[in-house]
Amino acid sequence: MRLDGNTMAAEVRAEVRSEVAALKSCGIAPGLAVILVGDDPASRVYVNHKQKDCAEVGIYSEEFALPADTAEDELLALVESLNNRGDISGILCQAPLPAPLDFGAVVAAVSPAKDVDAFNAFNVGHIMLGDYTFLPCTPAGIMEMLRRADIPVAGRHAVVVGRSHIVGKPMAMMLLHANATVTICHSKTKNLPELCRQADILVAAVGRAGLITADMVRPGAVIIDVGMNRGADGKLHGDVDFGAVEPIASAITPVPGGVGPMTRAMLLKNTVTAAKRQNGIAV
Repeated sequence: MRLDGNTMAAEVRAEVRSEVAALKSCGIAPGLAVILVGDDPASRVYVNHKQKDCAEVGIYSEEFALPADTAEDELLALVESLNNRGDISGILCQAPLPAPLDFGAVVAAVSPAKDVDAFNAFNVGHIMLGDYTFLPCTPAGIMEMLRRADIPVAGRHAVVVGRSHIVGKPMAMMLLHANATVTICHSKTKNLPELCRQADILVAAVGRAGLITADMVRPGAVIIDVGMNRGADGKLHGDVDFGAVEPIASAITPVPGGVGPMTRAMLLKNTVTAAKRQNGIAV
């Protein structure tokens, strides 16, 4: 079974659109500020997609496109001004930032109440505790895909390949909160194929095209491919050898059209959540 991220994301956007309409009827208009520094082509594509998504569901979006040589104090001043704006519910700074800008400093400057990426240390800590307001968009999108596909998590062995702050670590915590038994693998892990073969749910999030091969997958496993790698053919490829693994897996996400659309959809949900909380509405 292919887990169709495009279809699921469309369902999420329809739900968000209804929530936004209900908020607007009460005089509340969710707003998202997107900061883009420099002219990275991939970042421009991502930002354009996010703006299109916002327009579709009725969320006000405002872009701040800054030159690559923007000074860090100028960028931080922009973030602070957005923290103080009542019409901005969420703030997103598109990564990567041009050197020598410090992405961590920008994340730390974003108000936790407007941190719709859930990268601020305050929100990361609450994810660890399990009493979070926001979840990072990619892991949240993956959990939503599993839920919508009626794939059980509790009691299953989940193996996460990758330990990034953006995907790997929060993904492991969310699976743990859902009562999976979790193994985290990374570049120093010994016997990676053996560990992967133990997985009921295998999440590949390392950014190496074709890393997960058929011999690393247990028959019937659920395969979640987070990788987005541009190949020599100019096409996007995942971390999983899709053609070889799909016949073995019980469910698998394609690349593109799998996790990516759901990541963007969860950003919309986080923005609506931020608007509700900032206006004293229970979430």
